[in-house]
Amino acid sequence: MIASVSSAQEFSLAHIASPEHYNLVMENEHVLVLKMVLKPGDADHAHRHHNETVYIQKGGQITITEKNGKSFVADIPDGHVMWHEAWAHQVSNTGDTEVIAIIVEQK
Repeated sequence: MIASVSSAQEFSLAHIASPEHYNLVMENEHVLVLKMVLKPGDADHAHRHHNETVYIQKGGQITITEKNGKSFVADIPDGHVMWHEAWAHQVSNTGDTEVIAIIVEQK
């Protein structure tokens, strides 16, 4: 669970907080591109993202715990695309399939 904080900036970026789950694919002055892989039962460490567009290459069931401590479960299909403003959270793969996402963050 994530303790409440006043700012998402207090968390490290995903590929720094959980390098075992987030691979830095590309970075330039405009964007940061990450590949996230979570096997069933895996959980990353609390982290933050800039404004992001996420492409779910391989979906599954995840539980996201936000910085305020509230959690929600999401069943995400293959090919789903979403946009989210900058935020801090922690992700757990609570399903039985590997979840793979490509994350493009604005800098």
